[in-house]
Amino acid sequence: MAAAQSDGRGRYRRKWISHHGNLYASFIYDAPHRDPRLAYSVAVAIAETLLKFGIAPQIKWPNDILVNGKKISGTLIEYAKDFVIIGIGINIASNPTVPNYETTKTDDLKPGISREDLLNELMSQMDAWIGKLSRGNFNAVRTRWLDLAIGIGAEITYRRGRATLCGINDDGALILRRGNEYIMSFADEISI
Repeated sequence: MAAAQSDGRGRYRRKWISHHGNLYASFIYDAPHRDPRLAYSVAVAIAETLLKFGIAPQIKWPNDILVNGKKISGTLIEYAKDFVIIGIGINIASNPTVPNYETTKTDDLKPGISREDLLNELMSQMDAWIGKLSRGNFNAVRTRWLDLAIGIGAEITYRRGRATLCGINDDGALILRRGNEYIMSFADEISI
C-alpha cells in the first residue's frame, strides 16, 4: 500500500494523479499465462468492497468503477514473467480533476471510511473473486459483473462507430453488435 504515487499511470501509459489520503495498493499473483477474465474478477472485487461500505458502484468495461457516473477507482493489470501485478487506486480523501470525465471520492459519499478498513475488505474480496476464477467458476464472476455493469444493451461508441454492448463471453471478450455483425473485443476502449 502506498500513501501517494509520484508516477501513477493507467491504460496506455496515461498519467494518473495519485494524491495523499487515497488507497493505492498492488497485489501480486502467480500467473503462468495471461487471462483476460482477471479484469472482471478484480472489478467485481472492488465493487463488492464499496458495497460493503454502503456505496453503490457500477462497472464500466472492463474495470473502471463509477459511482453516479463518476470514476472512483481504477485498475492497472500488468504481467511480468510468471506473475501478474494488479494495481488498484480508490479515491477516499481526494479525487483528481481529469479532462473528459468526472471523478468522485468515498468521503463525498460515506465520510469516515479509513484506508485500512477499505484495504482489509478489498483483500478479502480479491481473494474471493479471484479465487472463483482460479477454481474455474468464471460464470459466477461474469454474472455478478453483468449485474454491476453500466451500458449493457445500450448503444456505445466503439472504434469511432456505434455498436450495442451485449455482454461478455466465456473467454472474457466483450460482445458488441453492429447491425447483424457480432464483434468480440479483448482490449479496445468504449465510450458509454
